[in-house]
Amino acid sequence: METNTTTTPAVAVIGCGYWGKNLIRNFAELDALVAVCDGEADVAGQYAQQHGVRAGSLEDILAEESIDAVVIATPAETHARLVEQALNAGKHVFVEKPIALEVEDAIRVRDLAARAGRVLMVGHLLQYHPVFLKLKELVADGTLGRLRHIYSHRLNFGKVRREENILWSFAPHDISMILSLVGEEPESIAAMGSFYLHSKIADVTTTHLVFPGGVNAHVFVSWLHPYKEQKLVIVGDESMAVFDDTRPWEEKLQLYPHRIEWKNGLPVPNKADAKAVAIESAEPLREEAGHFLDCIRGNALCRTDGDEAIRVLKVLQASELAISGNRVVRMNELNSAPAALREYFVHSSAFIDDGCEIGKGTKVWHFSHVLSGSRIGENCVLGQNVMVGPDVTIGNNCKVQNNVSLYKGITLEEGVFCGPSCVFTNVNTPRAEIERKDEFLPTVVRRGVTIGANATIVCGTELGEYSFIAAAAVVIKDVPPFALMTGVPAKQIGWVGHAGEKLDENLVCPRTGRQYRLNADQQLEEIMDN
Repeated sequence: METNTTTTPAVAVIGCGYWGKNLIRNFAELDALVAVCDGEADVAGQYAQQHGVRAGSLEDILAEESIDAVVIATPAETHARLVEQALNAGKHVFVEKPIALEVEDAIRVRDLAARAGRVLMVGHLLQYHPVFLKLKELVADGTLGRLRHIYSHRLNFGKVRREENILWSFAPHDISMILSLVGEEPESIAAMGSFYLHSKIADVTTTHLVFPGGVNAHVFVSWLHPYKEQKLVIVGDESMAVFDDTRPWEEKLQLYPHRIEWKNGLPVPNKADAKAVAIESAEPLREEAGHFLDCIRGNALCRTDGDEAIRVLKVLQASELAISGNRVVRMNELNSAPAALREYFVHSSAFIDDGCEIGKGTKVWHFSHVLSGSRIGENCVLGQNVMVGPDVTIGNNCKVQNNVSLYKGITLEEGVFCGPSCVFTNVNTPRAEIERKDEFLPTVVRRGVTIGANATIVCGTELGEYSFIAAAAVVIKDVPPFALMTGVPAKQIGWVGHAGEKLDENLVCPRTGRQYRLNADQQLEEIMDN
């Protein structure tokens, strides 16, 4: 689908909620809006009627060849998926911030847009604010001199959200502006969060960024503040600037030509009167929407493209990691193995030691740790707070659920399922005061085994292929293939087939119909048709 660069592109807005309604209004006033879509059909119908456009399903909009672009204003967790669907349908895409919740997803959709030759723009609104554009000019032409320090405050009372914390809700705007002004990525980030209304959703955060060129910046955001404050302060060695978005247009940007003079080896402040910088008023969202249309026409290069969005997302993820770990995060922790070059996924809070092998399609989730020498196959999933290693082997297509530790000496063959909080021991008689690492006993889990939640596998045992260990069972000896084990200590109460279903009295799987029999050694084997 080619876009006519001499006419106004046809745009559909997906999401008619709190912010989507503003996008609908602006694209309608730019004569670009042709359709709207929302999960609640009656809401979409109301806006369609109000602006004289049609309401349709997501599938209908993506299939409509006359629609050049879609604007996505849906919950953040849906962004990457919807962007990918729209790009695959040949549409240009404007998506509200953040572009995705994971850097890997953002990189994937950015690269998809490049291959498809489509505009991908992210709604970092303040990059289109006339005051900020003037501020960038003052930095670029040297009016402020060398940048020293930047801080931003974005504070208000409400609107409290539950789908994201204050960092992800408010801070992307300020992070985007700071990165644009400094012109480089930070080298380290420290952050703190306060949790007043919900134990896991931060209401107040402060984030401190240190840049390689010497600039420091901090971002303070809160939805539990007695009054509204939206202020960006830039301190240079020649002048200082304040962008206060709560002030009237004629007062939004103030220059303070304060100087530090050195007398007798001591710094002496030289204060000067503030000077207001004249700015022509304009609605930032209208400027942003117009820029998107210009990019589609080929008349402008996207100011907040996928690359810019990824830089912001990396800072958000590093800040989240700093808050959760109560530590300073160096950005090279995120950059040491560029996600674009990996064929597997590792969450930003997870750690992968040097000397590990991880197969294509594997996912390692929050706060997990893979120690050196461990080998993980393809298409595996490691849930939250999983520890693997050192020197542990996991085969292809395994799933290890939350809060499981796999110690040295453990081998999982292909297709093994480890339920949440199941336990593997490593020595038979552990004592905290006695070092017994040389007494670790090997544990082998054969292909297709299922281990239920909170089950315990005592070291030195072998679990036969496709055996099934019930939740909370304690295995103290070898388990035959296909055996169904339950209890403390675990005892066999029957047989299961390849599909994990308990076999009936005729040793037939009720799910698949596969038939089994006991051989001369009383081991289960499948009856194969000749």
